Parts: sequence; C-alpha cells; structure tokens
Amino acid sequence: MSLKKWVDSVNNAIEGILYALKTQRHLRCHFYLAVTVFILSHILGVGRTDFLIISIAVILVLLAEMINTAIEYVVDMISPEHSEKARIAKDVSAGAVFITAFGAAVLGYIILFPYLVSVFETGIHVTKHSKDKVALIAVILVLISVVLLKSRSKGGHLLRGGMPSGHSAIAFSAWVAVTYIAENFIVSLLSFVMAVLIAQSRVAVRVHTLLEVIVGAVLGAGITLLLFAVFS
Repeated sequence: MSLKKWVDSVNNAIEGILYALKTQRHLRCHFYLAVTVFILSHILGVGRTDFLIISIAVILVLLAEMINTAIEYVVDMISPEHSEKARIAKDVSAGAVFITAFGAAVLGYIILFPYLVSVFETGIHVTKHSKDKVALIAVILVLISVVLLKSRSKGGHLLRGGMPSGHSAIAFSAWVAVTYIAENFIVSLLSFVMAVLIAQSRVAVRVHTLLEVIVGAVLGAGITLLLFAVFS
C-alpha cells in the first residue's frame, strides 16, 4: 500500500470516528467517561497492569458502540421499511454494547475500589509521574479534546479545518512539554517559534481561521500546562 493510500485510509477512519461522535450521543458520553477514568487513574496512581486492563475495557466499549452504529446504518439501508428481523438485529447489537459497557463498569469497580478506599483512609495524594509520561498523557488528552470539540461543530477533519485547529493544539502542547522537560529558555523559545509558525501556516493556507488557530493553541497549551502543574 502506497503512503498516499495509507494516509487516505487513516483519514477515512478518522472521518468515521468524527461522524459517529457527531451523531451518537451515547458514544460522546462514553468518550467523556473514558477521559474521566483516564485522568482519575493517573491521579490515584493505578498500577501498570490495572491501567492496561481498564484501557482495554474502555477501548472495547468504544469499539462496540461504533460497531453498533455501523450495524444500525446498514440495517436501515437494507431494510428501510419496518421489519421484525431488522428490529432484532438492532436490538442484538445494542445488547452487545450493553454487555460490554456493563463488563467494563464491573472491571472498573473491582480495580478502582481499593484505590478509592485508600483515598478515604489516607486522604487525596496526587501521584506524581515522570515528565515524559506527563507529556504523552497531555498529547492524548489534547487529541481527544480536539476530536470531541470537532464532533460538536458542523465541519472539519481531525487535523484539517473546523474548530479548533488540531495542528495548533498539538504544536502548543509540544511547546509547553518541551519547556518543562528541557528547562532551557533557548529551547523553549525555539519550540514556541515553531509552534507559532505551524499555527500561522494553517491560516496562510486558509485551512483554519485565526480564531480556530487561537482556540487550538490555548487548548493545547492549557491542558498541557495543567497536567504538568498537577502531575510533575
């Protein structure tokens, strides 16, 4: 597969995610819950194995919800008129989502309960993480935030068009991360200049408006700054 075809395939997949988020309220709720669990796990200092189990459970819930959405569209396309078999197909796919979500909730309870009990016994102590790990967390949360915000807008792709600018968000997130990790003014300044150039290029090629770029920059820098302030 050529690079162009691979990029097109990735863009099509991202388009599918954004469309599902725009049209499916339950999927948006699952994404919000996923972000909440993700942040809570890092605050509580959930162990590596436990976090992997929680992550897999969350991914399965999101996957099941998207497959359910695809099945519903296919059923509606094949059987636009009311049909008992079509109803059964939709109910079964919805049931699969329910089972997956219920199982994820049980796993989350079993894993997180001891950590929550510890909070009530010893008080809240935010677990500190290495700077490179915080930078990775920041990039993930910035990308998720961009996806969720773009899912509420009428147009735009993940990294092309729409509110906010994904390029600007990631660029300014990287700037803040580099500043904390390098602790060097020159390195920070060069990273800032690069972030500004990336943001300016999006306006220059008329992919984004100035407002979309500014919102993206504030979003990326703000989330990353907050995470470093809390976890590092």
